[in-house]
Amino acid sequence: MAERSWFYASNGQQQGPIPEAQFRDLIARGSVTPETLVWSEGMSGWQKAGEIPGLMSGASRPPAMPRPGPPPVTAAGGGVSSGSALTIDVGVWELFWRGLVASLASLLVIPGPWIIVWILNWIVPRVRVPGRPNLSFTGQAMTLVPWYFGAIVLGIVAVYYALDNEVQWPNYLLDLVQFLLYWLFIRWLIANLASNGQPLGLSFAGSFWGYLGWNILFGLSILTIIGWAWVVAAWARWLCRNIQGTRRQVVYKGTGLENLWRTLVAAICCAFIIPIPWMYRWMLRWQLSQTELVERT
Repeated sequence: MAERSWFYASNGQQQGPIPEAQFRDLIARGSVTPETLVWSEGMSGWQKAGEIPGLMSGASRPPAMPRPGPPPVTAAGGGVSSGSALTIDVGVWELFWRGLVASLASLLVIPGPWIIVWILNWIVPRVRVPGRPNLSFTGQAMTLVPWYFGAIVLGIVAVYYALDNEVQWPNYLLDLVQFLLYWLFIRWLIANLASNGQPLGLSFAGSFWGYLGWNILFGLSILTIIGWAWVVAAWARWLCRNIQGTRRQVVYKGTGLENLWRTLVAAICCAFIIPIPWMYRWMLRWQLSQTELVERT
């Protein structure tokens, strides 16, 4: 058994052969989960790791011996940082042309829900989450249709009423509805994430009033010229903290200063038009790299 080698599926590709000891180390670190497809000599076909007797249960290992010195640094939220940062593998040009198509199609209004799902079906599988291979999105466009077209109808009525009666409150009501739709979208997006074809069972526990409060605080922070960057960092931590349904806690580590200077660099570069796709990918990669999964304490 000690000489046995294993193959496993990761990101839609076959990995291996991996020696038995190294393979069990991957299981212990969460890189191979009970849902991961695996194969070894003597098996009739690929099977989920959790279906092989003794494989997952025998993968546990004792905790590492403490080393001299201070205790390990903890990340926001109280967990020990494991360095399990999110990454994304996306090309500049494929990001550019899809963004361009989505922008043009959105001008037609009606294709909106289908364009949103099209983009999510493309970009979600390119996000790499440690311990969650083959990430995918399972949401359907028809779920968005009532919200989407309901908001459009409400917007038309609000604008007509405001112009006809020369009042502002319909516009404020429309802003409130938009914030509600963004909040519902976040809940819908997180609830429809899957790994290896199996729903992750995630949910977003942040309240609408909390989300509305962050929007108001962000609007006020714009008046300070630079304060918005710290609000964005705190807002991102709040969003991550309210993702529920995972044994590991989602933590955002980016700071206000980092958000500020990167946004300024991106804005200056985007003024030259051509660097826009590169700047967008640069910011997207950095934001994901600041999002980590840490063990709950």
